Amino acid sequence: MTRRTFIEMSAATGAVILAGGKLLGSTSAPGTASNVTFKIGGDLEVNRLGFGAMRITGDGVWGWPPDRANAVKVLKRAVDLGVNLIDTADAYGPETSELLIAEALHPYPKGLVIATKGGLTRPGPGQWVPNCRPDHLKQALDGSLKRLRLDRIDLYQLHTVDSKVPIEESVGALKQMQDAGKVRHIGLSNVDRKEIDRARKIAPIVSVQNRYNIQDRESEDVLVYCEKEKLGFLPWFPIGGGRGLKAENPLNTAAKAHGVSVFQVALAWLLQRSSVMLPIPGTSSLAHLEENVAAAKLELTPEEWKAIDAIAG
Repeated sequence: MTRRTFIEMSAATGAVILAGGKLLGSTSAPGTASNVTFKIGGDLEVNRLGFGAMRITGDGVWGWPPDRANAVKVLKRAVDLGVNLIDTADAYGPETSELLIAEALHPYPKGLVIATKGGLTRPGPGQWVPNCRPDHLKQALDGSLKRLRLDRIDLYQLHTVDSKVPIEESVGALKQMQDAGKVRHIGLSNVDRKEIDRARKIAPIVSVQNRYNIQDRESEDVLVYCEKEKLGFLPWFPIGGGRGLKAENPLNTAAKAHGVSVFQVALAWLLQRSSVMLPIPGTSSLAHLEENVAAAKLELTPEEWKAIDAIAG
């Protein structure tokens, strides 16, 4: 699936939403993880439910949102509700998402982690073109620092793997910027296990951001790898489209039993799936933001979790 297809599916289903807050306890068995926080890189402690700031931009993830003041309100409210991990990218807008984050939240509250990405360029709405050349990545990082009004980015992620550039060269450029004090931790996005291994030979990697949800678990092996190596796993498109499911399915059954939406159930399932899971759903709606905070209080029973788990077949 391309980023463009992802955006179209998200718009069609209304499925990219936010749920904030905390779950209680600590365990690592699949389906029972409910620890409150995760330490990215071993030192950046964040609540495991973050916020993805892609949808606060205009249509097609292009330009300014129709209601800029509302976007600022959404960001402020997310932090008020306890979200302290915000994920963005220079490609969102492009640049718009980062500018809005700074406008809404700078000076940043203590403990807020802003993760951004570089390596995808935007020729036009709905278009995403890789450029992971070292010179471009260095320029992209400097641009993000300026827009976010930061001296150092806590988590800087390689947005994709460029088929024209060995990942070693791309990560090598990020390592140089890390050595220069401009990056605290380095993460990867849209990668497979072999690419993670190659990258880790160049620089310490603390997180991976891949597409993952109840129905789409192509990156299951990457998630297992992250669990073993204690790397944060940020699933994008965490809700999924719910396509191909019968009207009566385990998601709907659990939603009805708890009096919540299927989207909330999907987020709860992810949070209970793994202690390294850091979902970053986003929304441009204050109403969805408020409504879905309740998902943080949702605890699926072992039977419900297993029934939903079986959806993927």
